[in-house]
Amino acid sequence: MNEDRDSALAQAVRLREEGQAEQARVRLLALAERYPDDAEISYQTAWAHDVLELEAEAVPFYERALSGSGLSVEDRHGAFLGLGSTYRVLGRYESSAATFRRGLEEFPGDAALTVFLAMTSYNLGSSRDAVGSLLKVLAATSGDPRVQSYRRAIEYYADHLDEIL
Repeated sequence: MNEDRDSALAQAVRLREEGQAEQARVRLLALAERYPDDAEISYQTAWAHDVLELEAEAVPFYERALSGSGLSVEDRHGAFLGLGSTYRVLGRYESSAATFRRGLEEFPGDAALTVFLAMTSYNLGSSRDAVGSLLKVLAATSGDPRVQSYRRAIEYYADHLDEIL
């Protein structure tokens, strides 16, 4: 890779991590202009915008990051979470749901993507789907012994919320 690019990117990420997000954003914008097809730079630029609550400005960088190649698996996962969450915050619920579903195609069963999709489902008026998804994540990931003792029942009722005897 390009040592200048790598060094500049590392410095900008360090600034963001140290709480100097505005300085990081300025540097990342310059890098994004210089390397418009660089998915990693796009992702880091989106993240810097999100940290500063500049969600609308983050969207095109997340989209560019996900449309390109070169992201690590962890960063690609983060980009799906970031873009989907950003769309949700902006009230773009259909785009949010589509992004989370795309993420789940690449990361099947991922708990974080499932939880964020559940929040978006709630916003779309699909409370049953939202609660069912959250119950499944709870059953699968909870370390609480009482929750685990009822895991089979929780998983069953996640798909049968309206069932009565």
